[in-house]
Amino acid sequence: MLSDPTFWVLVAFVIFVALVWKPAGRMIAQMLDERAEKIRSDLDKAAKLREEAQALLAEYQKKQRDALKDAEAIIAAARAEAEALSKQAAADLETSLKRREQLALQRIAQAEAQALTDVRAAAVDLAMQATRKILTENLDAGRQDALIDSAIKELPAKLN
Repeated sequence: MLSDPTFWVLVAFVIFVALVWKPAGRMIAQMLDERAEKIRSDLDKAAKLREEAQALLAEYQKKQRDALKDAEAIIAAARAEAEALSKQAAADLETSLKRREQLALQRIAQAEAQALTDVRAAAVDLAMQATRKILTENLDAGRQDALIDSAIKELPAKLN
């Protein structure tokens, strides 16, 4: 068997493998350790990124809730302001209508007073014409002159 070349090839292969195995084993173990460390590092980075993403999501959800609250507050304020403006407009309209009604009543009263004055003036004119007609038809010239003289004498007393 010692003279068989296959045996010596086998022995040389075993020695070669034994000599190469230690450095190759270390190199393979080192590569596997490096690979495991890289995977562990990637997992840590992924976990950190996930935590950051969750923190950002929570922050944006909080901002969204705050924005909704602000929007609701703005809408409530706008509704309250619109209601106040509506009430003010109704009060202004009521005041304006009352003022117009008062003005109309004053105009009516003025028109009534003017109509009454016009009627009195017309009645006085009519009475004067009737009196003149009656006096001119029924009084003689002497009696007319006496009445005119009497009216002229009373005139200074009536002007004061």
